[in-house]
Amino acid sequence: MNFTRWSARLPGTQRRSAARPDRAAAASAAVPSGPAAPAPSGPPAAVPGAVPAARAEHPDSEAAGDGLPAGPCRAPSVDALSVHDILGKVPALVAVVYGPEHRIAYVNGAYATVFGPRPPGATAREALPELDALGLLPLMDQVLRSGRPRTVKARRVPGGAGADQSRDGYYTFTCTPIEVAASGPAPDPEVACVAPHKGVLVFGADVTDQVESTERLRASEARQRAAAVTLQRSLLPQELEQPDDLRVAATYQPGGTDAAVGGDWYDVITLGAGRTALVIGDVMGRGVRAAAVMGQLRTAVRAYARLDLPPHEVLQLLDGLAAEIDASQIATCVYAVHDPNEGRLVYASAGHLPILVRDADGTVLRAAEPTGPPLGTGGWLHTSGSVPLGPGSSAVLYTDGLVERRDKDIDHGVEALERAFAGATGAPDIVCDRLLRALGITTDHDDDVAVLVLQHPARTGHDAELFHNAALELHGGTEAAPRARAFASGVLASWRFSPELHDLGVLAASELVANSFQHGTPPMRLRLRRTDRRLIIEVTDGDDHLPRRRRAEPADEAGRGISIVATIASAWGSRRTPGGGKAVWCEFALPRE
Repeated sequence: MNFTRWSARLPGTQRRSAARPDRAAAASAAVPSGPAAPAPSGPPAAVPGAVPAARAEHPDSEAAGDGLPAGPCRAPSVDALSVHDILGKVPALVAVVYGPEHRIAYVNGAYATVFGPRPPGATAREALPELDALGLLPLMDQVLRSGRPRTVKARRVPGGAGADQSRDGYYTFTCTPIEVAASGPAPDPEVACVAPHKGVLVFGADVTDQVESTERLRASEARQRAAAVTLQRSLLPQELEQPDDLRVAATYQPGGTDAAVGGDWYDVITLGAGRTALVIGDVMGRGVRAAAVMGQLRTAVRAYARLDLPPHEVLQLLDGLAAEIDASQIATCVYAVHDPNEGRLVYASAGHLPILVRDADGTVLRAAEPTGPPLGTGGWLHTSGSVPLGPGSSAVLYTDGLVERRDKDIDHGVEALERAFAGATGAPDIVCDRLLRALGITTDHDDDVAVLVLQHPARTGHDAELFHNAALELHGGTEAAPRARAFASGVLASWRFSPELHDLGVLAASELVANSFQHGTPPMRLRLRRTDRRLIIEVTDGDDHLPRRRRAEPADEAGRGISIVATIASAWGSRRTPGGGKAVWCEFALPRE
């Protein structure tokens, strides 16, 4: 294969090769065959239709290559440049092949430096195994068939990082269809002196620096995102509290691929006496500011929850705090409390999505929405609502990332969640995963997602033996206190507690009943409750003044009841009850078997 003849097919060189025979013909026509004619005294006359003989008459213009006078301001013509020399100096991999077997016509110096020299005329499959390894041979076949160029980007070439053979290089290869001229004269002198063959020009541009820069940037972004997700998760509960009567699981899925953290959060807080607070919220936006506001709100909720206030009062306090933190930051929240004695979930919502509750028979309903505006708006009185959550029921709290899509109304997402929740059975963590899959949540989802699932299991078999309730209505009179002590003693004995725990339980019940008789009003009730982990004693009455622990003076005849209870019990507390009144309780941790 004659590469010089192939280069003659490039634009410009065709005009140049065609001009030379014309000039020769013009010169022979101008010289007579007879005796020599005298030399003309003036400039030569132009021959119509012929290429001017200026190249022969003006050596400088012949060097210029276009028949025009050369001078100090004259640029060299492209026709004078050698394609072979140009490709040899190009800092890219260049290979020219021809025919259906892709026989080698030419490889430049850069190609030989990376892959080694290649013998002309050999097939690519034999002599260019690197192109086969890079997946270029099928691409070259397509180029020959279609006549259209094809490109593959950033292919790794082992040891191909330029002069550094110890590093891998990356090249973007473009295969372009060309016509390659074969060597030797054409059989018909009227036709061009070369016969073209279809070929492919393989051009590999070195993109190693760009690829390595992209990889460094991607690794940096991955580290930043990992740090952001770690920060986000550090603001969430590291381990959920597991109440006696509920099974709880939660999941958090960060949204997007950037390093910005979100403001979704959840929490589970045991309030004592078997009651549990469940919280989920969403601070709009992304970034450190949203995460900071979220962290402050979560901390505030835990502090307010210790006051054991009704849900709407907790949100009322949180609303004022949110306005102080950042009035421009929109945040939504649901605060719910589960009381196993009542078998209900009492909740309040500040602009958040509705809780979904599934009955034991699989029916899913949305909690009625006594909801107010988002937190931080101020001037709004929140209200509490309730929904049944008895044994066998479950509920899900979630943020908008689970159900909101750009191209659909959010109600469609909530309806899809209802259908998925109706069929999602199993442990709470399994339900969380199934809901994420059913709603199409993946790692590249564009919004943060938080899901909190709680189940109130129906106790059967051995578990049922570990959960008991007993209650006594208290009436005034001199016999009320002894009757309460006798009731507590009998119940605790039937539950087969140790003598020590039995006596402590009777003493605590006696002190709480005495406190209620002295400071409370009817109706009064004593409730004893046993779970698999604790004994709970609770007394309710109609007065809403909460007791407090105080130091009794030596001469005082009263004021020691709450101090005694606080000393002997694992925990104690009090709260106001709906409709007026209060509940005072204490609990004893049971020994682990």
